[in-house]
Amino acid sequence: MALECGMIEPFEESQVRRGISFGLSSYGYDIRIADDFRVFNVSRCSLMDPKNFDENAFDHLKQDSCLIPPHSFVLARTLEYFRIPRNVITLCVGKSTYARSGVLVNVTPFEPEWEGFATLQISNTTPVPAKIYANEGIGQILFFESDEVCRISYQDKKGKYQKQTEITPSRI
Repeated sequence: MALECGMIEPFEESQVRRGISFGLSSYGYDIRIADDFRVFNVSRCSLMDPKNFDENAFDHLKQDSCLIPPHSFVLARTLEYFRIPRNVITLCVGKSTYARSGVLVNVTPFEPEWEGFATLQISNTTPVPAKIYANEGIGQILFFESDEVCRISYQDKKGKYQKQTEITPSRI
């Protein structure tokens, strides 16, 4: 289905075990993280408010790896661009390699007919800096296909994160 529908670009047809693995897995797809990061800088922010998001609270970095400060987070995006069919929804879970190192990945489901690069929130739960690597696996997308198409898709709702091409902060 992924190839016929152009659901994932670029698409790796098998699991690549170079660094932290990525590509097609048994029941999902292991996504990679791009080399673009927004690192939260606590010295420039006294309140995190999703209704009044301050992009100045982030350092913008483009590099092969990123250090996440202790008990902090970064925003990043997938290397892959997604086009979700009207009868599919996804969930994302973090890779065990990172989870076992205290690094957690959060992203909302990709709703039916959502399209774009996914913005990821990656948390460091440890008391020391944590390192993440661009162009390697960061999480696994699980796909759930329905027997019928949804009544109202993300595209129908004109979702505010539709066709995002870069790291996209909170929008109201």
